[in-house]
Amino acid sequence: MNPVFTPPLHLQRHQFVVDFVRKTKPKKVADLGCGECKLLKQLKFHRSIELLVGVDINGAKIKKHVHGLAPLSTDYLQPTNHQLHVELYQGSVTQRDARLRGFDLVTSMELIEHLTLPDVEHFSSVVFGYMSPASVIISTPNSEFNRLLPGLTGFRNYDHKFEWNRSQFRSWAVKVCLDHGYEVEFTGVGEPPQNQLESVGFCTQIGVFHRLKGSSHGNVLPGSEDEVFSYTSVYSINYPSLHDNNTLCKVLMSEVLYWAHQMTNRLIFFTLCLRLCYSFRFVLVPLDGLWSCCPKIRELSGSVENLKQLLMDQPQVNLSQDGSSLLVKCEEQEQVDCDLEDDKGTRAVPVSCPAEPEEDWEADI
Repeated sequence: MNPVFTPPLHLQRHQFVVDFVRKTKPKKVADLGCGECKLLKQLKFHRSIELLVGVDINGAKIKKHVHGLAPLSTDYLQPTNHQLHVELYQGSVTQRDARLRGFDLVTSMELIEHLTLPDVEHFSSVVFGYMSPASVIISTPNSEFNRLLPGLTGFRNYDHKFEWNRSQFRSWAVKVCLDHGYEVEFTGVGEPPQNQLESVGFCTQIGVFHRLKGSSHGNVLPGSEDEVFSYTSVYSINYPSLHDNNTLCKVLMSEVLYWAHQMTNRLIFFTLCLRLCYSFRFVLVPLDGLWSCCPKIRELSGSVENLKQLLMDQPQVNLSQDGSSLLVKCEEQEQVDCDLEDDKGTRAVPVSCPAEPEEDWEADI
């Protein structure tokens, strides 16, 4: 009998984690045994996550696949409020590292069966006792399902040190809960043929652990002797975010210059339509007009006064002497009966904000 898994089993395992993340919205997530970083590449798109960490003993494998975790060009062109820091470490899951403490979720997919049984004890102590995350997801093969896999003799992978049946997995999980103050629920992915779920179980068995409220297990004060750093950082990146002041200013400047030139072009078009001539070198665009007419500028600056303060330090723009208006240079020059000057003596004409601003297609992207 040859059970066919659609989608493939490894994708079902990843989807299980993704669904859990969507439901619980953790901010700090770590994947132990991240390997080719496939799960991390999916999780980076979930905006609840602010810190995404991967750990694997094979540093060369991590370095080979880090490109998939780098920000896309669109992340720089259209940064959002989403704060994301990605960190990858080379290290053993049997060793402690203080940078992995206090996470909302730790995952370990198809890892534990690659450890020797003594190392499983170290793994349990490190993950549940020292790291002490709010939730842990552990997946491992269910050996009872192996008889349904044609041609299989022995373990599913040459590197597996053991493969537990459901009873063995439950015994280990229950002991972990008693030792470290957790509760666990059992499930899995990869269903057997009809009417065999009770007798065989899932192909991959999964334990979802939740730390009990009020549990004091694993509470180690910062700066204590247990604050050790045994992992080696192999990759680190901060995604562009509007929470970063430099990024915020760049995006704001782009919006301000775009809308200021839009208003200036409208004025020039209006004068041409009325067969008026003009010779002003600058157009005065009031900041309060920009702020009130452009939702993106309102969102980024917060207030007209903040907008003024942010623009004062930007070399790309010129403000009027009182700082209330933006001076936009006109590229076309013609003779006119226009003799307006601003308080700097620059020949300029004020422009008002249009009653109905153009629709901003990027406002909700």
